Amino acid sequence: MSPEPEALAEGTLISHLLELRDRLLRALIAVGLAFVPCMFYSNDLFSFVAQPLLAKLPQGGNLIATGVMTPFTTPFKLSFFAALLAAMPYVIYQLWSFVAPGLYRNERRFAMPLLLSSILLFYVGIAFAYYFVFPVMFQFFASTTPKGVAMMTDINQYLDFVLTMFFCFGLAFEVPVAVVLLVVMGLVSVEKLKKNRGYVLIGIFILAALLTPPDAISQCSLAVPMYLLYEGGIIMARLLSRVRTPPPPDAA
Repeated sequence: MSPEPEALAEGTLISHLLELRDRLLRALIAVGLAFVPCMFYSNDLFSFVAQPLLAKLPQGGNLIATGVMTPFTTPFKLSFFAALLAAMPYVIYQLWSFVAPGLYRNERRFAMPLLLSSILLFYVGIAFAYYFVFPVMFQFFASTTPKGVAMMTDINQYLDFVLTMFFCFGLAFEVPVAVVLLVVMGLVSVEKLKKNRGYVLIGIFILAALLTPPDAISQCSLAVPMYLLYEGGIIMARLLSRVRTPPPPDAA
């Protein structure tokens, strides 16, 4: 006797909209609660973010503020993004709680690890950019400054650059999740991913060249981890495919 199909949670359009409103409100409250301490320590946060560049500037070098309100607005903007980043797990949880009732049990069991992995990998990408890429990148920029030119960077431009790099590296570290999703959804096979390694490598270097500053160090700092993560995604997809493949039926 075949098992009965799993029933999904159903509701009216109004109930879904009300639940979505509640989930969004909770997410906004979480971001607001995280924003309060971030705003209180906004200058300390900016000093922490600026440390990789300040450590590579010549003796006596400093960042500058070219706008009247920039000393206030720049740390304020950083506080908002820091609060959003800190509250992101709870925001994602609210999104997951809204979507999960519409998924089958096996889909929920598969989607939850991917969701947690994507959050963790995004944080790892940001940490990799801050601790490993920025020191090398800023050392290169400082060493190539022409003689007689003082390297003085505006704090707002620096923050925009840093946030862009954080976002790029955070997304780049999502490559294994993207590879696994492509395989699980049946859009591409593991064998095809392995066969097209050369094209993927070229595409990764082109993408890295578009997302990073125009120097080989920055490009390689993004491209090499992306390709290694691509290979890691292939391994994960292969293992997952073996686990999900049902055993052959016993011969009668």
